[in-house]
Amino acid sequence: MQIHTKMYKSTDKVCDLMSHEEDAIQIISRFGLEMGVGDQTIEQVCKSHDVHTPTFLAIVNYKVFHHQATIEEINIDTLQRYLKNAHTYFLDFRLPRLRRDLIEAIIPADPTTKIPGLILRCYDEFVDEIRTHIEHENKGLYDEHEHDDQRITDKLTEIKNLIIKYYPTKPTSTEGTVTYTLISVMSELWHTEQDFADHCAIEDDILRPALTHAPQHIHRRHQMPETEELSEREKDVLVQVVRGLSNKEIADVLCISTHTVISHRKNIARKLNIHSTAGLTIYAIVNKLVDLNSLE
Repeated sequence: MQIHTKMYKSTDKVCDLMSHEEDAIQIISRFGLEMGVGDQTIEQVCKSHDVHTPTFLAIVNYKVFHHQATIEEINIDTLQRYLKNAHTYFLDFRLPRLRRDLIEAIIPADPTTKIPGLILRCYDEFVDEIRTHIEHENKGLYDEHEHDDQRITDKLTEIKNLIIKYYPTKPTSTEGTVTYTLISVMSELWHTEQDFADHCAIEDDILRPALTHAPQHIHRRHQMPETEELSEREKDVLVQVVRGLSNKEIADVLCISTHTVISHRKNIARKLNIHSTAGLTIYAIVNKLVDLNSLE
């Protein structure tokens, strides 16, 4: 429950901020600040750690109150240090830990299906995308990957949906640790998605305007598209994709043009909201479009 009605200011105590705001601990750590702050104010703690106080407040108030900071409030070096620390957190801690938890959650699944391994492959593809995205940003190449954010968050949404729809429960499984582990992983997937989306929003709404000296007020709201039924021809294309054929090979098998194959693949991804081959394979298996034994 939000007890504050006004934005945070430099004279507020850090301990109050951390006690009242869920995101505050992450923000504190990404600025290089530490616990044990006593009754110090935000300004006192920031100064003692060589952190630009207005930039710190800009991030806090953006995340808590969605307040858009002005360019004059932002110190680029401080903000970039914050973002790079977030990058380190994602790559070195959160994503590897989530992978370990995901493995623990899906190991007890029905061993006669390939779906758990395919879910893990989807996750690894998602991590690879984030790693590439972060490597470019660490080099200062923000504009070249301006449209990556949505695709990356879509991949994480896809993983959640694959687990929700197709997780292969053992017929003889009992309630208990397995269920709790999976629930914990799903919760962590949600938090990771939100954390990364907020991180990208800070880049889009604060860093880029500060770098270009042009105000920009873009707050994206994403809405999941509704799933549509595949046509028979789209199912034919999907089966060949799952079997590992290239677009040209699919065109030859189905006696259609390569352009038509590409068009069908775009429609399949749009209708199912599944963009990875592993995810499409799971869909094809669950919907009995392919024989599990034929997939090696």
